[in-house]
Amino acid sequence: MAEITASLVKELREKTGAGMMDCKKALGEVQGDLEKAVDWLRTKGLSAAAKKAGRVAAEGLVGVITGGNRGAVIEVNAETDFVGRNEIFQKFVSTAARAALDTGADMTKIATAPFPGTGRDIQGELTHLIATIGENMSLRRTASISVSDGVVAAYVHNAVAPDLGKIGVLVALESTGDKAKLSALAKQLAMHVAAANPQSLTVADLDQAAIERERAVLAEKAGQTGKAADIIAKMVEGGLRKFHQEVVLLEQLFVIDGKNRVSKVVDDAAKQVGAPVRLAGFLRFALGEGIEKKSEDFAAEVAAQLKK
Repeated sequence: MAEITASLVKELREKTGAGMMDCKKALGEVQGDLEKAVDWLRTKGLSAAAKKAGRVAAEGLVGVITGGNRGAVIEVNAETDFVGRNEIFQKFVSTAARAALDTGADMTKIATAPFPGTGRDIQGELTHLIATIGENMSLRRTASISVSDGVVAAYVHNAVAPDLGKIGVLVALESTGDKAKLSALAKQLAMHVAAANPQSLTVADLDQAAIERERAVLAEKAGQTGKAADIIAKMVEGGLRKFHQEVVLLEQLFVIDGKNRVSKVVDDAAKQVGAPVRLAGFLRFALGEGIEKKSEDFAAEVAAQLKK
């Protein structure tokens, strides 16, 4: 049997919000497998892990930029949130975002693009910033989106400067209709995406592994009711429909009006813009998502330094 360490129990507790003894029991039930322990707690109704698993754990800035019918988003990481408020760093992220738009979000091309007024490329300027500011930094990721005829709108949540913040969203709408009205709708949809954090555009786009994992959790919970197999099957399918409404953009309830599905909002927009509208795609970058941040005890660090 795998050793259930205190640090493993602590990590599971931070991921799920469940009690310490429940976390210890969960890990024991699944031989110390952290992800299986998360699911075990969920089947017992002891965890809100699905909502907490994507906690942001790194600093820096997300930058977005649009140009006509295309847009790009980039994440540049740093060690502390102080750097995100540094105007020099902000200028760097804005310049990198522009390069992302120009290169189609090709990180290799971004790194070698010239940084205006320095004689250095973007990677060289980043190296210069690391030496100047004294923190490790990195060009973490980038992506772009475009439409053949339509608009791409951007929204930044927790903005510290224009088009720079902790969450950056791009939404692309395909339509031959009125571009000003399309842009207004796309901006609202981008705000929705920032708030609702969808995992995919359509049910078909949803990661199959995520669906099967959810199905397994639902089946386990339904099985605990002792109901007949056909009833359990209906409970699972009903649970999956609810899951789709929580994580699929077109199935979500539009946060702006709180009444209609996003799919209906997009379909109804045809009357206002004068042509059919298609939600072509979206991008959402939350600063530091997927990065595990080392927990620091500042007081202990200072005390250790004083002992040297």
